Amino acid sequence: MEEVAALRSLRDRPFDLLRELDRRARIAAQGKPEAPASGAEWVGIAFQLGGEAYLLARDETREVMGYPASVTRVPGAKSWVRGLCNLRGQLMPVVDLRAFLGSGNATVTRATRVLVANHREVPAGLLVDGVMGFRRFYESEFSADLPPTLLRCERYLAGAFRRGAEVWPVFSMRSLLESQPFLQAAAS
Repeated sequence: MEEVAALRSLRDRPFDLLRELDRRARIAAQGKPEAPASGAEWVGIAFQLGGEAYLLARDETREVMGYPASVTRVPGAKSWVRGLCNLRGQLMPVVDLRAFLGSGNATVTRATRVLVANHREVPAGLLVDGVMGFRRFYESEFSADLPPTLLRCERYLAGAFRRGAEVWPVFSMRSLLESQPFLQAAAS
């Protein structure tokens, strides 16, 4: 009965009510006894790349969009640069992330998405196999240990979140965009 009374006390505060319902649903989904949150919450975008799942910090991504209808090839660019697209009046390079990492070219399907970087100096859209939505973790679930990946992209990882048997590598868009191999997009 205490739980119902606690929810009723939040009746006039809808945001707090939703937050409490969300917290309870997460605990129920994990099958763990109800416990207070341990640390601040971290929110990221889960995406698929080459059969693996990764996370990208929400603040490193400006938006998620479908593959543009028109992408213009850039002469003299490396093969992993798909081309340029017009994003609301701004030119943005579209980069095939799998090809950049040396794992073959991505096939554009209905699930294919472009993660638009939130970076002041390097505009870019990263082509990924699919986006699975937001994932929330507590900072206490973070580990700086880099998990092995099939795509061999450890140099662009910033750790991982671990929840039970699941391991979610955190891909650092900033590390990628500021790396020398990425900035040297002109074919030799």
